[in-house]
Amino acid sequence: MSAGRNGNGTVGARGADGRGREVLLDATREQRIGFGEAVLAGTKNVEQLVEVLDQADERGLALLLTRLERTQFDGLPNRLRARLDYEERSRTAFFGAAAESRGPAQVAVVTAGTSDAPAAREALRTLAFHGLEAVEICDVGVAGLWRLQQRIEELAALPVVIAVAGMDAALPTVLAGLVPGLVIAVPTSVGYGVAEGGKTALHSLLASCAPGLVTVNID
Repeated sequence: MSAGRNGNGTVGARGADGRGREVLLDATREQRIGFGEAVLAGTKNVEQLVEVLDQADERGLALLLTRLERTQFDGLPNRLRARLDYEERSRTAFFGAAAESRGPAQVAVVTAGTSDAPAAREALRTLAFHGLEAVEICDVGVAGLWRLQQRIEELAALPVVIAVAGMDAALPTVLAGLVPGLVIAVPTSVGYGVAEGGKTALHSLLASCAPGLVTVNID
């Protein structure tokens, strides 16, 4: 298998018959926007993941893989598994070296409940891949505000807080009313009844009246 540069700056692998393969890594993304491509692994089969990693290896690219299930990781050849820094809880993997640390933490990742940890770990690992240190604060949801109050001075000193919450997702709104920095809300699918699937959490955050709050999609 050989690699060739495409007209749009991507790199695609070609077989012996000359036909392009399904995978075209965006090899110049970091030069264009400051950080490289993250590969959504969960929607790919093992053969596609092998091609992704082989192309990255040919180009000397470091990759962040997200939503990589254990069964997918176990299905990869030994030569590739040995080179992946895989964390099952967050379903993330690093291929190649993560960026060097950019200095002391400027970000906190906060969870409302223990069940929100997988999404929080994905955020933490993504930050780490890009060389960003972060403070992790767990299980400080609004059902026991005293837990949050114990850490509020620490959170107020940071320019960015990523708040991860399911159910009613009240935590990010509360935080946005207490800290001066940007609060990035991550609604999770944790919940049951009307809260099942995370839509209640997402709608609550989209309707929030607290300034300085933005939200991403579910999980």
